[in-house]
Amino acid sequence: MSTAAPPFWVLIPARLASSRLPHKPLADIGGAPMVVRVAQRLGRSGAQAVVVACDDASIVQACAAHGVQAVLTRADHASGTDRLAEAAALLGVPDDAIVVNVQGDEPLIEPSLAAACAALLHATPHADMATCAHRIDDAAEIFSPHVVKVVLDARSLALYFSRAPIPWQRDAYVLTDRGWQLQGDGAQPVYRHIGVYAYRHAFLRRYAALPPAPLEHSEALEQLRALWHGHRIAVHLTPHAPGPGVDTPADLQRVRAVWARQQADAP
Repeated sequence: MSTAAPPFWVLIPARLASSRLPHKPLADIGGAPMVVRVAQRLGRSGAQAVVVACDDASIVQACAAHGVQAVLTRADHASGTDRLAEAAALLGVPDDAIVVNVQGDEPLIEPSLAAACAALLHATPHADMATCAHRIDDAAEIFSPHVVKVVLDARSLALYFSRAPIPWQRDAYVLTDRGWQLQGDGAQPVYRHIGVYAYRHAFLRRYAALPPAPLEHSEALEQLRALWHGHRIAVHLTPHAPGPGVDTPADLQRVRAVWARQQADAP
């Protein structure tokens, strides 16, 4: 089966408001707004087009100043996927085109992940979506509610996503005075979900119209809406963890430092 990426679009949802980092998409990284850095990075993914889908004219203006295409959507969308559905319609994306969703707070994302996600969806006709994951072995990450885990079936389709440690390994986890610890290597691999998604545009439109699911609310994970309604999600496994995203001011400082090192090391 070919692993070459088919033609695909990258859409980057960006929302101006953020409880932990106000005006996050416009935060400066090396002289340009963060969402611009994400778009510039994804410009190396091989996508037909890379477009920011945002809720505020200031983001459109900031993107335009750096030569990045952006489209203004409604401000009341409940999720980034809902915002992408509107953006894809505004842009006239064909129904059979593959749309890749990359968050606007991932300025260190590896461009090849977008292409791999699109290629997997193209090669998996029985799946409605595709996403990415990598193996983790660190107990702190396994037990952290900030790290989303995914369990796969024999065909590498997602069975469930959770902030809890899944699959629960009865004989590998022990409770110590420092909390739950991983004993040995564990019998089953644990995979961390990477928030990159691919959809066919026709399904993206249907997905945005699906009623929210109880599990989606419980876990605060919108991809559970698809599983709840019986849709399948194919998972691309990558051997490497992606660069850190930005949720807090501390994250922003860390990413700025990584960005500066990368620029200093560039030929």
